[in-house]
Amino acid sequence: MTTSTAEADDWQPYVGDPVLTPAMTGGHRNTPDEEMHRLRSYLEAVVNDRRGGPVHTAVAFNAAYFGYELGGEGYGNGAFDIETFPRLTLNGEAPALPVGALTRIETGSDPLFAEIIYKEGCRPAPSDGGDVPAWTSGAPADAEGPGVRSSAASPVRRELLVPDFTVFGPGLQLPETKHKRFRDRQKWLNKDGHVVVGARYSCADDADLDDTAAFVRHLLTRQRESLLSALVPVSVVQLTGSGREERLEDALTGLLDTVAHALHAGDALRSWGHYALARTRIAAGLRHEGPLGEVDLCDLTGSLERSTAPTVRRRHGIPGPRTAYTAVGPWLRARNGAEGLLAGVEYAASVCRTNLAVTDFLRGDTDEGLRSGSGVRITLDDAFEYGGIWRSHHPGEEEADGSDPLLPAGRGWLDTLSPTEPAEAGAPDPGAEPAAEPDAAIAEQPLPVEQIGALEYLRVADSEISWQVPLRLAHVMDGRFPLNPRVAYGFQWLGAGSLPVRLELSHPGGTLEASEEVQQVTLELSGESGVLRGVEWPIDFIPGLHLRAQWHRGGTVFQLTTVELEEPVEVDGRLIGHRYDPQVLTREDAPGSGRDGDSGDGLDTRKLVLRAVRRLGRLTPDGHALLDRSVLPTGVYATAPAPRQITELEAAVAELIDRRSLYEAVGSRGADGQPHHPAREGETSIPLIGYTPNPVVRPRSATRGPGSVQPLGAEYFVHGFLRRLPPGSMPTDAQRAAYREHCRLVGKADGWELPHRYTFVTAHSRRR
Repeated sequence: MTTSTAEADDWQPYVGDPVLTPAMTGGHRNTPDEEMHRLRSYLEAVVNDRRGGPVHTAVAFNAAYFGYELGGEGYGNGAFDIETFPRLTLNGEAPALPVGALTRIETGSDPLFAEIIYKEGCRPAPSDGGDVPAWTSGAPADAEGPGVRSSAASPVRRELLVPDFTVFGPGLQLPETKHKRFRDRQKWLNKDGHVVVGARYSCADDADLDDTAAFVRHLLTRQRESLLSALVPVSVVQLTGSGREERLEDALTGLLDTVAHALHAGDALRSWGHYALARTRIAAGLRHEGPLGEVDLCDLTGSLERSTAPTVRRRHGIPGPRTAYTAVGPWLRARNGAEGLLAGVEYAASVCRTNLAVTDFLRGDTDEGLRSGSGVRITLDDAFEYGGIWRSHHPGEEEADGSDPLLPAGRGWLDTLSPTEPAEAGAPDPGAEPAAEPDAAIAEQPLPVEQIGALEYLRVADSEISWQVPLRLAHVMDGRFPLNPRVAYGFQWLGAGSLPVRLELSHPGGTLEASEEVQQVTLELSGESGVLRGVEWPIDFIPGLHLRAQWHRGGTVFQLTTVELEEPVEVDGRLIGHRYDPQVLTREDAPGSGRDGDSGDGLDTRKLVLRAVRRLGRLTPDGHALLDRSVLPTGVYATAPAPRQITELEAAVAELIDRRSLYEAVGSRGADGQPHHPAREGETSIPLIGYTPNPVVRPRSATRGPGSVQPLGAEYFVHGFLRRLPPGSMPTDAQRAAYREHCRLVGKADGWELPHRYTFVTAHSRRR
């Protein structure tokens, strides 16, 4: 966009163009650099404006979507019906809320309206410092004790929520004296100004949802009225051009991905998980000579090491192994004089600063968490409970397996489980038959179904297991990767249905985002098979791409590598620079297949024909597909086509043959009704139609590189949006009519008149 960085820093909703754009619904990889830079500049200004606490990805989305105004107004002019906000009561029980939820806290008189900017688990903790019971580290929501899980269908987990009462501007803020009275009485807020609730989940799996998935679900359900309001700077319905539920969910997921990238990829901020803090704020905290300054944080890192390191030499034998679990929240509360830094949103900032201090210690002074002098290994074991739980173990050499010490492993809970019992309710029976890997939406075929994408090799050594497998469309769409059964067997000793692991992607000759190179994913076991879930596949990881996988025995790190071709090839207009399986590419990269679904909806007749031949035909090893010509009409239209459709079909086939995308062949049909190619002697001849991939070699010197000239002045589309008018100005009748049409299109049920002192800017095009 044409807005300068300075204008982006000072962006005011309803004055400047919205900072969210249609391209952002496809995620950060589809967002032009200029649009991403503008969004990042605004979000960095939001972080600096809200100096009291960190900004979570969901909170950053709220700011950009609902129009957070800098300088104190916040959402004061936002499109909210505050009476519809979910209600919370201190020590009460309520449906679980994600970070980013807008809520109403009951007080018996004037309610408190707030945005939840941080939350953590807070099972009853010992009061003597940071040491916590081992079983609480990594425990599921329905855990009741060491290795014990509740049988309730809807588990309730005790959670501490940090509300920000300033976000709706001065009009909804209560006086500080009244807030202090609430904190002192500890009836509506606890002494730190927080709310502790029994968060009720519909099932245990819901409690394990990623922050982004939980927030998207909340937006589409409990916050739906605000989400779809026509009064927001730009509605998700406008950004997508559709009100279909699945499209809205995909668009919100893409917007959250874009916001997360803008918030966490810049140099001005540092991140702890989904939370971002200004680097200047972190530096100021370290320079502070009082509580929670550099001295206190150094004392914490030292205590993590001292908690398990041997202090005296035994007269006989060697010291036995020792393990300690230190929780950040209880440790902070044990610091003398730190009370002022633990109240309100300051607590969230203190938790993030402390975790970042330990992170810097591990990255700078240890090898994979192992401190060489003491032999103690320090790792993050739980990122949610008590603000984070760090595990210290001696001797650490036995655990230096290459796993990332900053990926929560949940060993505290796992260590309480019997090796023979499942870690989760409803875990699969180890003796059951493994579930079949679902095929990637290959349709029922009139020709025999071949096995495609089979494993090409498996190498088993004493230290590692390596195998190769082509990426399938189902893997891309579901964010998963199947494991070889031998690897899954290597994890059976854990007795756990799932656990967090580290995934490292290598793409020689290609481009990967930093978030794609190293990922925290979930390993799930099912009988004798296993799968990695939550994989963020790069945009150019297409179905059929060969992946070489490697797992070091005993570790929790998986490595996936692509193999670069000597020269790239072009197949159907797609440039491919890495080794691929032509059969999988033909089947699963057919028109209508992709990350957003697998459907022929909206395809013209030519693409529908190509889709049918590639999906239903018999495959050859080099990716050709042959289909019985007589079944093509039903393969394209699913039912018997009308005469007009037959005419369109034949014209499309003739054009594709003329373009050499398809070719004609002759086969035969046997007595059993099955077609064959080449034709068999003594069988009835039948016409076939075939697809040919025709890979064309494109020398690297001829492919587009970083130095290629990009067209300038590209035109882009701007959706209609509300804009605040200067004093004394009035909207025209045409603008009033345009706003009423806008309300009709986005599905607003009532209130179709322009708000006072606002006009409506209709959709238009601009040039960059």
